[in-house]
Amino acid sequence: MTALKLLAALAAAVLVHLALMQIWPDLARMVDVFLVLVVLQGLGGNSLASLFVGLLVGLTHDSLTGNAFGLFGFADTIVGYGAARLAQRLVIQRPTGVLAVVGFASVLQEAVVVAVMVMLLPDPELPTPLAVALRAGLSGTIGMVVYVAGSRWRRGSETRRRNRMSRLRLG
Repeated sequence: MTALKLLAALAAAVLVHLALMQIWPDLARMVDVFLVLVVLQGLGGNSLASLFVGLLVGLTHDSLTGNAFGLFGFADTIVGYGAARLAQRLVIQRPTGVLAVVGFASVLQEAVVVAVMVMLLPDPELPTPLAVALRAGLSGTIGMVVYVAGSRWRRGSETRRRNRMSRLRLG
């Protein structure tokens, strides 16, 4: 993912998050659009880029929420690296595979956040297992939808490019 595409995707994630916070705050806390961005970047397979994207996106997430600064930055860095390493070892091309990876990444992110909160805060507010499962399911579904939409966009773009090239050769 180029830097311009990454910044556009991050801006879109921020706008979606802010819109959800205004319209439906409870849903905005359950849906993690930032995690979806990190995992989809990680599925590209570049470990170093995924580390930095996870850090950037996580710190952006931290700045928009009232949590301790760096909490999601740390968790998303681990999730981005893990998704990239997984993508290097497995071929994940089906939407259901993306659903599973994003869902698992959501659970991993919650585990890291809870572990850090337990170590650093005197009386942390821990999520319920139902909330973690619901968040994983919602994030996985959104990740799958974004992945399918992006795949269709790329295929359509490639088809349009090929059609333009064939008209240039014939003319």
